[in-house]
Amino acid sequence: MDYNENLPLSEAVFFILLSLLPGPKHGYAIMKDVEALSNSRVSLSTGTLYGALKRLLDAGWVRRVEDGGDETGRARKAYALTQLGKGIFEAETARMQILVAMTRERSAEGGLL
Repeated sequence: MDYNENLPLSEAVFFILLSLLPGPKHGYAIMKDVEALSNSRVSLSTGTLYGALKRLLDAGWVRRVEDGGDETGRARKAYALTQLGKGIFEAETARMQILVAMTRERSAEGGLL
């Protein structure tokens, strides 16, 4: 599969995937993690988050996993990256690294960095 056909990712999707990289999380934890990772630049509403998660589920980039539940014992929906999701995230990271390297090179030529 050519992961690059799915790029570039929106900032919200990038941060959702980044949030799930270490392991599964439930929706509220994703929202808080995205806010922290983005230094409060990206603040997802529940509608935006769950709309994005539905699209990511449908595309096969994330999957639902069993969560141990909350303090009442009620199970919560948790989400985890699939291998496809990891591959797309890695492709996006590589794409951005190339952009940063080109920017640094060009900026150095122009005396900016």
